[in-house]
Amino acid sequence: MCTSCASAASPGCGARERGGSFRSVPSKGFPAEAFDFFEGLEADNSKTYWQANKPLYDRTVKEPMEALLAELAPEFGSARIFRPHRDVRFSNDKSPYKTNIGAVAERDGSVFYVSLWTGGIFAGSGYYRMARDQIERFRAAAASDAGEELEGLIAEAEQAGHEIGGEALKSAPRGYGADHPRIRLLRHKGVTIGRSWEPAAWMGTAKCAGRVADVWWAAGPINGWLRAHVGPSTEPPSR
Repeated sequence: MCTSCASAASPGCGARERGGSFRSVPSKGFPAEAFDFFEGLEADNSKTYWQANKPLYDRTVKEPMEALLAELAPEFGSARIFRPHRDVRFSNDKSPYKTNIGAVAERDGSVFYVSLWTGGIFAGSGYYRMARDQIERFRAAAASDAGEELEGLIAEAEQAGHEIGGEALKSAPRGYGADHPRIRLLRHKGVTIGRSWEPAAWMGTAKCAGRVADVWWAAGPINGWLRAHVGPSTEPPSR
């Protein structure tokens, strides 16, 4: 067992064998009409289109997402679906609706995210956006011997076909040289792993929840490292 998982074990740790039973009715995935809805919304992002197709959205997009999240909740926690309306107050794009549906669960400091849009489905997990004190602890750990473990976990995730994400600086952070052996990690202000799939027939079946869960489980070792070496922010919440 990896040291991070041993010191910060929790549901969803990738060190456990995939296959834990869910305590809910399996979801049936998203029907093809879900992608049709978003294709139409991209072509006509208007209140008129939304109101005329709201029943289609509820039946083929929102309700299937709720079912998927309910199936995964016993393992990863309750999730919330993001509101479909865009915040256009500070944007030049005044399109009123998001052209995707996204949802997030949080457990032990890690986020578990899933999204569907015309391009397919994306699932990811990790510390998406770290606070200032978390970034300081992350960089200190990444620069130390502990960083070698994280580097190895990330390499394993990438070899398995996952993408490493999270906001990152374009240059070296203050106090670290551009030639640091782990400069790639040190530039990160968040660390996630994820996977994208283009639209496919399995998305409209019970396999859909399993594919999402596979990604969330695969993030377990990296999430364990982050819990052990970074942990939650101690800064007061911003107002």
